Amino acid sequence: MIPFLDLSAQYQTVGPEIEAAVLKTLRSGSYVLGEQVEQFEDSFARYCGTKHAVALNSGTSALHLALLAAGIGPGDEVLTVSMTFVATVAAIVYAGATPVFVDIDPQAWTMDPALVEAAITPRTRAILPVHLHGRLADMTALSALARRHGLALIEDAAQAHGAERGGRRAGAFGDMGCFSFYPGKNLGACGEGGAVTTDDAALADTIRSLRDWGQQGKYNHVRHGFNYRMEGVQGAALNVKLRYLDGWNAARRRNADLYQKGLGAEVVKPAPIGPDHACHVYAIRVGNRDGFRQALHDMGVATNIHYPRPVHLQPAYADLGYPRGRFPVSEAFAAETLSLPLYPEQQPEQIRTVIEAVNHVAAGEYAEPI
Repeated sequence: MIPFLDLSAQYQTVGPEIEAAVLKTLRSGSYVLGEQVEQFEDSFARYCGTKHAVALNSGTSALHLALLAAGIGPGDEVLTVSMTFVATVAAIVYAGATPVFVDIDPQAWTMDPALVEAAITPRTRAILPVHLHGRLADMTALSALARRHGLALIEDAAQAHGAERGGRRAGAFGDMGCFSFYPGKNLGACGEGGAVTTDDAALADTIRSLRDWGQQGKYNHVRHGFNYRMEGVQGAALNVKLRYLDGWNAARRRNADLYQKGLGAEVVKPAPIGPDHACHVYAIRVGNRDGFRQALHDMGVATNIHYPRPVHLQPAYADLGYPRGRFPVSEAFAAETLSLPLYPEQQPEQIRTVIEAVNHVAAGEYAEPI
């Protein structure tokens, strides 16, 4: 079986360095925040091209605290997309605000800027685009809209580490950028982790306080806060992995390019891939997606779905009041998308095997496992 993701292959590359860094941290006795986390914050801010990065315990925490730092709360509305992992929307609810959805662009598969203005109301306080699959949303158009309406712009960059457009990287376009370091991400910790990037010192200071029980100085709690701190061992692991990120992203793009060139016209491929796509996910669109997926499984190819049901149709968010059919592009995408194996250590022969299997199934030539 060709795996969808093989983190053990990555560990063969960086394992000894990570083990040494983690062991050093364990021996130091600095287990929460500390030197390794501070070093990672400095390095990640430089990598993203921002003045500050605040390390946290998850990408969800990053979204939550970014919204709170922007002053978002009860009675406010935040524009985002329904085609995303549920954490994007959950963070808005955690802040006490109301998610307002905008459909995605049918080619880019990210927030459609042409639909944003009509969704803005007097209660709108922020725009929260998602760089789905690692492709940057149209930040030029969205930045202009945010400025024109006086709205905060917060990037959900959980899948887009290193994506770049016009010399700027994900996390440096908005007022804040929110990252996840879940192990399967392009830059993954050895467990959970997250960060907020920003050029605004006041926002960074607020988030540092919020992540540590609202403290400003030891036992001086100036605001209601949370226990969202990054562990020292995660900072140590991320310090090692960050040095490899550009190379891993280049390998992901090479593999995605093999898919782009090798897959037939019977499947819908992503829009052309360049530096603005970190290639966290390579997804195609097919008819009879579930049957297509089963056929690939029978042929020895593991796949995934990102995501099978948009958030507005999830039972937990039925109270938002969006009926089926409200966001037709997102709903069609959710029903048709299929993510193929993609990770830096994939070998060309593995990619060729996947391409051959997909093309066989798409052409209706699949009969039995091979």
